[in-house]
Amino acid sequence: MMVHRRRILVVDDEPTVRESCERIFSARGYDVETAATGREGLERTERGFFDCALVDLKMPDMDGMEVVRRARESRSRMAVLIITGFGDVGSAAEATRLGVSDYVAKPFEPEEIIAAVERALDREPLGSPAATLDRVVAELRESVPKPESPEPRAPGATAEMVSRGVGVKKATASILSTALLGVLAGVYIGFGAALATLVGHDAAANVGVGIAQVLVGSVFSVGLILVVLAGAELFTGNNLMVASVLDKQYGVGRLLSRWTLVYAANLAGSVLLAVIMYESGLWKMAGNAVGAKALAIANAKVNLPFGEAFFRGVGCNWLVCLAVWMALSAKETAGKVLVIFFPIMAFVALGYEHCVANMYFVPIGLFLKGTAAAGGAAFESLTWGRFVVGNLVPVTLGNMVGGAVFVGSLYWLVYMRRAARTS
Repeated sequence: MMVHRRRILVVDDEPTVRESCERIFSARGYDVETAATGREGLERTERGFFDCALVDLKMPDMDGMEVVRRARESRSRMAVLIITGFGDVGSAAEATRLGVSDYVAKPFEPEEIIAAVERALDREPLGSPAATLDRVVAELRESVPKPESPEPRAPGATAEMVSRGVGVKKATASILSTALLGVLAGVYIGFGAALATLVGHDAAANVGVGIAQVLVGSVFSVGLILVVLAGAELFTGNNLMVASVLDKQYGVGRLLSRWTLVYAANLAGSVLLAVIMYESGLWKMAGNAVGAKALAIANAKVNLPFGEAFFRGVGCNWLVCLAVWMALSAKETAGKVLVIFFPIMAFVALGYEHCVANMYFVPIGLFLKGTAAAGGAAFESLTWGRFVVGNLVPVTLGNMVGGAVFVGSLYWLVYMRRAARTS
């Protein structure tokens, strides 16, 4: 006797949602088809029968409710679930009128979407509209974020958040918002770098090199604190997105395209702040000593040997990504600030190299060549070409190894590899 394999249609403009649903339900014996647009979804419902359709509420070409409304004309007994990150009671009422079986808020866990589909398939068609409305409204209220326990997340929970939550959101955010947040991250890291230059210009002479380095690192940490708490897209922190690729949430192509976009935006933001600082004349403080320090920093960075720059990049982003990782595990603002502060202070104090910070440190030095801050020195090796080839390339490669390999990949292997095999 032939066993009927239930058929599911997933209509969503986000590739990661379609791929995740296809993987989840195929592993449980369902026949799954996907559609990237509302119109494509309607065409599939007209051509064939589906036991259940999962429809995104917001799509570029057609509102999810319109898809449901038109699909009901030919498939009145098909179970329908709305999956969305934009739910409200008004749309819940409309969904109920159309006979929608359930309403699942994004982001959802695999077990949550499986349970919703199974409930829809086991339920009598349509049911009582009033009862369904009550249930949908109740579920929407439950989907509103509730106060969390201040206890930090366990490492395994953080690993799951990084690979299946944060990483996916970063990969599917709009290009415009990602670019703007990338520019802001470049500016924020630049703020930390500018403050570090000011504090460091005379600290060693007064308190010694070791304490001076700790002070410089302490003030530089304001940059990543702003990135994490105010919200911005930083290339080095986004190296953790490799965990989502290992978890098969999306492919290497999407990862590299987002890294490239954020990297370019970080560079634009960092240079923007360097221009602002140069035009402000603040480098003239202490008789041009602050500007002289900025020039010395930039010159030293472009003259690092390739190997030293690379390995300093490795150590830097190992610590930066640990700071981001721990900030995700913390649930209170004070806790996030503390766990960011110490690793960032450590990487600066140790003299490691951060590619985005250098996008400020070196350009401000380049702008100051030929000014009174140079004191007549030529700084012949301090050029844009030397900046890119001698510093940005090795430091960026080192940052990628430190963050993507030693944090993102290793923690995924420890906490998520087995879960990925069984999902």
